[in-house]
Amino acid sequence: MLVKNIRIFFCISLFFILAGVSGAQEQTRGSIPEELLRPARGEAPRFPVDTVIGELGQGRASAAAFAFANSICTGLLSGQMGHASLAAINPVLRERYLYMLAGIAPRSFRLGGGREEADGAVSFLVRFIGRDHGITGELYIRYIVRQITGNDGEITQSGRWAFEDLILEDAKSRDQEMQEPLHILNFLPYQRFF
Repeated sequence: MLVKNIRIFFCISLFFILAGVSGAQEQTRGSIPEELLRPARGEAPRFPVDTVIGELGQGRASAAAFAFANSICTGLLSGQMGHASLAAINPVLRERYLYMLAGIAPRSFRLGGGREEADGAVSFLVRFIGRDHGITGELYIRYIVRQITGNDGEITQSGRWAFEDLILEDAKSRDQEMQEPLHILNFLPYQRFF
């Protein structure tokens, strides 16, 4: 009886040891080295990537440009013509953008990394996501500088961000959006809008 109990204890102990070893191996994520999973000291953080528009976040744009672009997209997501963020957009264009987006009933949006264009504008890739469909586009904004001459002849400058343009593609089903990048090997998101 004692020998039987020792064998059972030994088998149970062996089972737990093997389960612990196999669990530790699963945490290493296979053949992916730990150095690739998180940034090293002094390395830039890695931002999330959208499978359709690429890297998300501020990109090479300034924080103020990113905040302004984010407010424009929030206004478009609201679906309201009178939203404060959309006040500076031509009413005809604003109505067209809102009409296109209403077709997919967007629930959220993603703003891709910005970049400065050759003409001084800043562009952001944007993706509006509905339940079954999505619309991808490129948002252009520009920093407008205004010079003011005071009574004493002193010139001061003031500036503000302004909406310039929004190019929207046709609505696509979520399945179409996910399949498209898989067929393009050298996919550069900005090439799609030229």
